[in-house]
Amino acid sequence: MLAVYPFVLQFDKYRRRAEHAINTLWAKLTTMFYYPVQIEGLENLPAPNQPAVYVANHQSFLDIYTLFHLHRDFKFISKTSNFLIPIIGWSMFLTGHVMINRVDRRSQLECLKQCGELLKQGASVLFFPEGTRSKDGRMHAFKKGAFSVAAKAKVPVVPITLVGTGDLMPNAKEYLLYPGKVKVVIHPAVSPKDADTMTSEAYAAIASSLPPELVAPLDEDSE
Repeated sequence: MLAVYPFVLQFDKYRRRAEHAINTLWAKLTTMFYYPVQIEGLENLPAPNQPAVYVANHQSFLDIYTLFHLHRDFKFISKTSNFLIPIIGWSMFLTGHVMINRVDRRSQLECLKQCGELLKQGASVLFFPEGTRSKDGRMHAFKKGAFSVAAKAKVPVVPITLVGTGDLMPNAKEYLLYPGKVKVVIHPAVSPKDADTMTSEAYAAIASSLPPELVAPLDEDSE
């Protein structure tokens, strides 16, 4: 990744496809010995050169590894401290993923601004709109940031359901890896419109492929 970095900055500053290809190979080689990934709805993926906002439920550290199986280059949002992790964090920096300090309002606004600029330059971005990994294994209400960015940039939102990653490596138990398999369901893209409508449509699409017991009631999250 270091070897190609100067060429990426010169010729592909925003998408950084060479770095993403290395990440994809790394992720697939890392996971292939531990769990199979079944993908449904590949026909719903936008063309590789179509910028889009990808959104998925967030259960586990394995979610990012799994989403690399889609063969679409994207930039994901991660807390600043993750970029300091040896090897993994360094690769995130080289690939141009987006830093955020979740407790700093200015950092949040800068993150959304940076994502909008990436979309404008033809790069796609990936959000976990719950904001953080689920602590109880259930999907919770979505924040509107990802959808506001998509509405402003006038790009589609691609809802993705991840099933099984939380069973293999639950939140707060990253030292464990249980046997099992993972399913990825890619839903039809939500066309650009107002942020509230896009949020509701993406939430409903992702929830439709989860068992009911893994979807937290929205009124519970509003309390």
